[in-house]
Order: sequence, then structure tokens, then C-alpha cells
Amino acid sequence: MSWLCGLVGDGIAKSRSPAMHEREARNLGIPLVYRLADTAAWQGNAGALADILCWMERLGFNGTNVTHPYKQMVIPLLDTLSDAARAIGAVNTVVFRDGKRVGHNTDWSGYAANFRRTLPGASLQRVGQVGAGGAAAAVAYALLSMGAARLDLFDVATERAAALADRLGNLFPQAQVTVASRVADVIAEASGVVQTSPIGMDSHPGTPFSADLLQSRQWFSEVIYFPRETELLAAAREKGCQTVSGIGMAVFQAADAFELFTGLVPDRERMLKEFD
Repeated sequence: MSWLCGLVGDGIAKSRSPAMHEREARNLGIPLVYRLADTAAWQGNAGALADILCWMERLGFNGTNVTHPYKQMVIPLLDTLSDAARAIGAVNTVVFRDGKRVGHNTDWSGYAANFRRTLPGASLQRVGQVGAGGAAAAVAYALLSMGAARLDLFDVATERAAALADRLGNLFPQAQVTVASRVADVIAEASGVVQTSPIGMDSHPGTPFSADLLQSRQWFSEVIYFPRETELLAAAREKGCQTVSGIGMAVFQAADAFELFTGLVPDRERMLKEFD
């Protein structure tokens, strides 16, 4: 048996996903091809995502990953969702099986696995999170699943942040989930800070807030993995913060997706070691 998988996103020409999936497939001795569907490569329209999924099904894809900005837009196009994807309200992995499109979210499990591996014992008493989009929802779900007592959210789209806070508050009634109107307010008293916006990616250069807001007593985490180290991550490290890059999350979410696509268990530590 062979596998055909992909990634749908905007501005993903430099994605590491094809290399990760195809390399691990070779390590396991299976034939797997992973292709990109980059909507930045053509003049798309509102139906572009629906068309892409239809063509993937017709061409015999086993599944596809979904990234910015489609993790939430894809949901109405699916037949069913995993419990985690439904709770998070975002999908990063779609499996085509038995004529159905099943949406999953491996961002949250990938983030949690990387966090536990990198910062065991880190305080989750009060976490400040910048961003409330698709990846952000998964990270927030992971933090609350790991026992965060309080999560303070900030996003320039205040209604999106409020909607995420309401959903998470209902899912985790034992925790306090709040929304702040200023980014400084989610950082000042936090034991740790998570940056989940796309600002800092090669395709979205810059920083979402000033590194001066961070304090050395805090841990700092990002979901960006290209570049390997953003300006903000480097500044946090220089300030003495314990830091978590987005590389581990990228690898572990890919490993979880690989398992969903193929039914085979990848070697996660090997994938992390071989990431480039």
C-alpha cells in the first residue's frame, strides 16, 4: 500500500511538512508522497478551499494537513470532527476514509508533548497568551488540559478572543479564562507567556509585542518554527527566560498526523532529531 498526503495553506512554499512526513516514511520503509496546495500560488476565491478538498479526494489522497488561514474555515466542509477538534474549534488534519472527511486537531497534542518534554515542572498558575486564532485555540486547549489555573488571552480581534474564552471557560470550568484589551495586561503577572500569532514567521516578519514586557522569571513559548528562532524568542532567551521554540510542536503534531494518515506509529524522537 502507498500513501498520498498533503498540506493546504497560504504562503507555505517553504513548509517543512513534506520533508518530515516523507523522511519518516522512508525510515519505516513505506511509500508516501506529501504535496503542498499553496493558495498563495494562484488567484483564489471563496471556493478555493472546497475545490482543493474535492480534488484531493478525486486524486486519491489519504488525508491532508490544514494550516493558516484555513484551520477554522475548513470545518463546515467536513463530515465529522474528533472530540478535540470539536472542542478547540479548529482542524489541522483531515483524513479521507470511506467517503468521509474526518477533521482532527494534532496541534494541541503536539504542543502538549513538546511542552512537557522541554519544560517539565513549569508553572501553569497563570499563563498569558497572545493570539486567538486556529493554532492559538489548540495551544490554549493544551495548556488548560495540562492544568493551567488561569489563562489570560489577548488578540487584536477582540471578538475572536472573547469567543475563544467563552468556549474554553465552558470546557474547563475549574480554570479562569479571561480576555484583556492590552497585550501588556496578559504578560505582566503571568508565570509564562505563549506567542501564538503568525507575527514573526518569515512570511509575517516583526514582533507581536515588545520583548521589554517579558521578565526573566517567566517562561516563553512560541508556535512558529520557520524561522527556527524568531526575533522575539531570541530576545526572551537573552532576558533569561526559559524558552520553548515551535520546532517540537511542529514535529510532534506532524507525527500525530502521520499516525492518523497511515495507521503506523512514527519514531517521534527520530523525527525531532532529523528535523531541518
